[in-house]
Amino acid sequence: MRAPTIDLSGRTALVTGATGGIGAAIARTLAACGSRVVLSDLDADRLGLLQADLPDGTLAVAGNLGSVDGAEALAREAIEGVRTLDILVNCAGIAEPLRRTLDQDLDDWQRVIDVNLRGAFVLSREVGRHILGRKAQGAIVNIASVVGLFGVPGSNAYGVSKAALIHLTKNLACEWSGKGVRVNAVAPGYIEAPLAFDMFASGRVDRAQIEARLPMRRLGQPEEIAAAVAFLASDAAAYITGVTLPVDGGCSAYGGP
Repeated sequence: MRAPTIDLSGRTALVTGATGGIGAAIARTLAACGSRVVLSDLDADRLGLLQADLPDGTLAVAGNLGSVDGAEALAREAIEGVRTLDILVNCAGIAEPLRRTLDQDLDDWQRVIDVNLRGAFVLSREVGRHILGRKAQGAIVNIASVVGLFGVPGSNAYGVSKAALIHLTKNLACEWSGKGVRVNAVAPGYIEAPLAFDMFASGRVDRAQIEARLPMRRLGQPEEIAAAVAFLASDAAAYITGVTLPVDGGCSAYGGP
């Protein structure tokens, strides 16, 4: 990857799901662009390892987005730790086991909705409240998925949570952009990251078939998602709000059998 040309100097970003493949790439890229970064995830030990590999001033806050109290506490601790937040990247996400609708467990469904949708909503609300209260300029970037753009049998909760996150992106953009807070989303396709590796290892998805169907004939890299996030968070995207940018090697454009 070429060195980033986006300048985020003087800004501070909160990245959830920061120890995952995509989340870590986002954190590293934002830091390379000059932003101070607040890392958040469930695993405090892995957070500490990532924090040690990033510039001085990086803050790590372990948090659980599966509850309203947990999401609110995360926002509060992050803001108290750095005083001002300018960028929020809602990257934390989980998926349910791939099952037919008639066999799907409702507890699995609810956990996915709670983390992927409600957690992102609560964090966006609290960080939005913070930025709007300062009358500052800010940006929220939600990590959605191409699964939120089209149907995938057996992935009901994950697909619904990402489709709803895309719509939440539009709603918040319409409400807040005139007040200085832009809201956009990135929809990754098949990326070289743990979620895809799990699907390949389980046999649920055949990598060779996926790559053959993709117009670009390869999986994406986490850094390619991170580059899109950095762009949308920056002044280079100052007149962009309410959009969902697929970064998917043409997956969402492909209409063949």
